[in-house]
Amino acid sequence: MSRRREDLDEDDVRVRPGRGKSRPRSKDRPTHEDADAGFVVAVDRGRYTVVTGTPLDPGTGLYAVKARELGRKGVVVGDHVALVGDLSGQVDTLARIVRVEKRTSSLRRSADDADPVERVVVANADQLVLVTALADPEPRPRMIDRVLVAAYDARLDPLLVLTKSDLASPEDLLRDYGDLDVPYVVTRRGPDRSLDLADLPERLRGRVSVLIGHSGVGKSTLVNELVPDAERATGHVNAVTGRGRHTSTSAVALELPGGGWVIDTPGVRSFGLAHVDPQRVFDAFPDLAAGTAQCPRSCTHDEDECALDAWTAEGRAGPGGPARLESLRRLLRSRAGTDDAAGASEPGESTEAAPEE
Repeated sequence: MSRRREDLDEDDVRVRPGRGKSRPRSKDRPTHEDADAGFVVAVDRGRYTVVTGTPLDPGTGLYAVKARELGRKGVVVGDHVALVGDLSGQVDTLARIVRVEKRTSSLRRSADDADPVERVVVANADQLVLVTALADPEPRPRMIDRVLVAAYDARLDPLLVLTKSDLASPEDLLRDYGDLDVPYVVTRRGPDRSLDLADLPERLRGRVSVLIGHSGVGKSTLVNELVPDAERATGHVNAVTGRGRHTSTSAVALELPGGGWVIDTPGVRSFGLAHVDPQRVFDAFPDLAAGTAQCPRSCTHDEDECALDAWTAEGRAGPGGPARLESLRRLLRSRAGTDDAAGASEPGESTEAAPEE
């Protein structure tokens, strides 16, 4: 006869036989102290191309995936990482990235000056190479100023590379930026169409350099000349818009034959600086910074009492002073959100990023 529920006691409870006490789960993650060093040279949809060793002492190239314990932590080209798993680099093998080492530098940008979301473009570079064409397309000084701000903010040494000097003289642009002491290289094509790189290879040797530039300025052409087996695609530049056919679509680090690495990045039409403290913007304008000593307290540097107008009118910021002052004020207004026309790109251009030429 069945018993009623209220008549049951603890002696009637059946206990399922088990294997004893379960082992408590540990919250401690493996430290992977025996992991091997590597650095990321390319990223493609969750898979990473990594070279073992360091940029100064590179080893084997291999593919890797990010370990689950890294969660949403981003991994970008230039990152130094710790690797476990199969490091042979053979076909159909994968290593795991278990740790991203502390970055020595981070080149960052946002979509525009009002976008709070910043994106790390490249990690651990020590030199930013700003590639600007002297013609076809025309130079864009405002973009030069923006990228210089980003370089100083990331503590990268800037280098200005002026291409297509066989089409236009670099004198005017160099005169405007002469007081900044930014090193520069001027390249040109000879009558036989060979490309003269001047002393660019020497300036890149032994360093990790990231190349930034508008579409169509000849950045991929430079890379192909510096790294003959790079095979970076190049495209036609529209003579009216100055925009190139987009060919390079992702950043990639390439080893230089003489030592060092260049990181080729997709061409950009914009370079937002929402992540940069407005006070640090002046780091890219040392020719104007000294003139602020005579400004009234709390000067926005965009008002009638600002001393920078007199400073530039007296020629103390060099021949390019007035244009540079306007560029500075445009940057500050854009960062403060007080200039509807201001943005991260040249007038009349889209502010979205575009792939390379």
